[in-house]
Amino acid sequence: MTSNQRKVYGDVLVQLGKENQKIVALEADLGKSTMSNLFGAAYPERYFQMGIAEANMISAAAGLALTGYIPFVSTFAVFASGRPYDQIRSSVCIPKLNVKICGSSAGLSDFGDGKTHQSIDDIAIMRVLPNMTVLSPADGAEAEKMMRLMPEIEGPVYLRLNRNDLPVVTDVDGAYEFGKAQLIRDGGDAVIFATGVMVARALEAAEALSAEGIALRVVNVSTIKPLDREGVRKYASDVKAVMTAEEHSVIGGLGSAICEALSEARVPVRIMGIQDAFGRSAAAYDELMAKYGLTADAIVSNVRDLLK
Repeated sequence: MTSNQRKVYGDVLVQLGKENQKIVALEADLGKSTMSNLFGAAYPERYFQMGIAEANMISAAAGLALTGYIPFVSTFAVFASGRPYDQIRSSVCIPKLNVKICGSSAGLSDFGDGKTHQSIDDIAIMRVLPNMTVLSPADGAEAEKMMRLMPEIEGPVYLRLNRNDLPVVTDVDGAYEFGKAQLIRDGGDAVIFATGVMVARALEAAEALSAEGIALRVVNVSTIKPLDREGVRKYASDVKAVMTAEEHSVIGGLGSAICEALSEARVPVRIMGIQDAFGRSAAAYDELMAKYGLTADAIVSNVRDLLK
């Protein structure tokens, strides 16, 4: 079973718009890709196509939030986080306005357009901002639950979405606990804290390692900020090795957040991610993931090495 987070975003945004007349949507010329155009078709009077002017889009969203609306702002993650950073910082985060930012086609998932369109730094950019909530769902099912919760979260939220179809690895019927690290598979030898697409790859690695008698605990960290520090410490307290995995730079992302949480525990952590490099174009998504070592096989190799 697979799901597409972009399609979920568009569908659920339409449903939210039906339930709440205060929800509006703003787009930076990429509505057909982010799927915000579905909201535009349903509620044209509440849909604002801002063109390739991300800074202006965030400023307009801030103004709408000041008048009581709940703006959902979407574009590619690399543009949502980088181009309007000053406006997000000064006009949204400092006054803690109720603006919801969707970073679509995150990580390397826009494999065809190359490094200019691939966000290897968006978690770091958003995580450092006071008052910002950062969400990174593992699949479409979790993305839907996050979307439904976002209007209730006070203040700015950044939602990071993959471009491609992903396997469903979370419990479709289970409850989503905001701010909690979720145990997906238990194991007593090592733990891997993963986010986004890397949760599925961690589960694949855990299955391969089990054949060797190695029990890998897989924890889905979909709420990156606020981080479940207590949960992270608990899941790391009784294993021999700790890893993180993310489709993001090893600098400033999930791995950094986990290391901060475990700093007083003095537990060594191996961070698996993009090693301080930009992306590149490729013919297929998996080709890029393999190029940057973001595979189940790479997880298996790292776990073996750590347990030595």
